[in-house]
Amino acid sequence: MQRLTIVGLLTLVSFHVSSATLFAEEAYQLKVVTDRENAIYETGDLAIFLVTLTKDDKPVTEGTVHYVVDDFIADHGDYPRGQLELDQPLKVEVELQRPGFLRCHVNYRSPNNKVVRATAGAAFSPTKIGLSLPVPDDFDEFWEAQKAQLAQLPADAELTHVEYNDPKVDCFDVQVACIGGAPVSGYFAKPSKARAKSLPAILWVHGAGVRSSSLSNAVKGARANMLSFDINAHGIPNGRPDAFYKKLSAERLKNYRHAGREDRDTVYFRGMFLRLVRAIDFLAAQPEWDGKKVVVIGHSQGGGQALAAGGLDDRVTMIASGVPAICDHAGRAAGRINGWPQLVPLGADGAPDATILEASRYVDAVNFASRCQADAIMSVGLIDGTCPPSSCFAAYNQLQGKKQVITEPLMGHAAPKHIQDAFFQRVLEHVR
Repeated sequence: MQRLTIVGLLTLVSFHVSSATLFAEEAYQLKVVTDRENAIYETGDLAIFLVTLTKDDKPVTEGTVHYVVDDFIADHGDYPRGQLELDQPLKVEVELQRPGFLRCHVNYRSPNNKVVRATAGAAFSPTKIGLSLPVPDDFDEFWEAQKAQLAQLPADAELTHVEYNDPKVDCFDVQVACIGGAPVSGYFAKPSKARAKSLPAILWVHGAGVRSSSLSNAVKGARANMLSFDINAHGIPNGRPDAFYKKLSAERLKNYRHAGREDRDTVYFRGMFLRLVRAIDFLAAQPEWDGKKVVVIGHSQGGGQALAAGGLDDRVTMIASGVPAICDHAGRAAGRINGWPQLVPLGADGAPDATILEASRYVDAVNFASRCQADAIMSVGLIDGTCPPSSCFAAYNQLQGKKQVITEPLMGHAAPKHIQDAFFQRVLEHVR
């Protein structure tokens, strides 16, 4: 039976430590929170944003605080805006008649012209957010054809031993042949002297940008008694100087996120997603794999890849998807913001580009989520402007397995330590 859990237990802590509060002037502290600790409401409910301003821990009673409420799209919708007099109760009341999210931005300008800002978010029936557009009728057929093409290429792997100062862990730099423009490239680590068919597997995938694979991630999984493979997003060499990756980022991979987006056969994420399947091929071919458990874990772009892997490959038994990107490309067609990388531009008429919109549906993590039977944990920041919460919940609501979501009203686009710890603890519970 599918279990849905919305976890708000971390919210209280985030009220005190969130980076969403900006201290533009050290003596002033401006905060905004909702009148519900978890910031989750039903459509039609009255949500109240509560604002406090202090100086040296004492309430400020003169001046004004300005506020703007939005739904993550600039100048979209008739939402409250104005100012609050500091000698009155500071609250902003909002309602939303459809499933979605609102943010309240507040700012105060001090007598010496310093500005302090803060933002909080509120969710309205988030688990009722649906697909922006239906999954394409030939979505499964298209991806089965891609995987069949991949299967024709032998998963030949080149392993180079990497020295590491832990005799209990064996480490390798790995490249695996793949279609789609680049090989799989990563660091692989496993416990030394592991028995055959004794270990689950974990695949670590990366957020946006151009960088080497992470040896530390690979080792972390191996030390937890897993076959552990960390792959970079682009199939590029590992362990090179920073200048190497900066050059790639400035030249060949400068705008990779939008490359080939006019066609489903050329869009960049097609190759990235095929590398996920090939990386799982590599893990499954290891004699130590238990034949049962494969976990895929990542944040942002990595979170979107985790969703894609779960929908593409039924060997995946769990995904951990932090503030996932590559979600809800068709969001603007449904009147809501789309997530990173804003793959579908708007035309002069304000409508999504029809050609790119059609191609984007085949690399939308939301559609892969609808095919994902794996257990799942997801994190969502309710003020995340990069991977907005509506795009994350559009994917979360499609997941078919046992699932859990951690919502943080004051978190933007982030993967803080407590979220990473919660994810890895959930991974350990799954593989044990």
